[in-house]
Amino acid sequence: MSLSHIALSSGRSIELTELRMSSTYGGMLEGYPCKPINDMKVRSLQRQAERAFPSTPVYLVAPSREYPDQTAGAFGPVEVLPSVACIGAFRSTAVAFELDPVLHRSALTVIWFQTGLDVPSGKDADLVLRSIRWEELAQDYEL
Repeated sequence: MSLSHIALSSGRSIELTELRMSSTYGGMLEGYPCKPINDMKVRSLQRQAERAFPSTPVYLVAPSREYPDQTAGAFGPVEVLPSVACIGAFRSTAVAFELDPVLHRSALTVIWFQTGLDVPSGKDADLVLRSIRWEELAQDYEL
């Protein structure tokens, strides 16, 4: 059973089978959001996704970065990522047309950031998710 379905811009339907959400800056006790901190957070999220889903390719949707008008600190200007970090396991029909549709599916683990706790769904999902190039990124597997 899937958590939701997303209609990609390409017309392909993908289903979200697992979703992990966390606060982007949860547990940050010192410092401030800046490029070095954000880059570490993104790399850490990629490693988490690779460990959690070792047999599936991992794709990072480049996060938006905001630069509020605040005084820069020792590590450069303040740079803020969206407040919710997400790792989602997605599935769809096989990419390769020659594969038996009864025995094969395709999968992709996606990392993205969003501002709220909504589960992406349908044509209302964020455009960055709906624009995923599934045929290039996903990997076919046999059931």
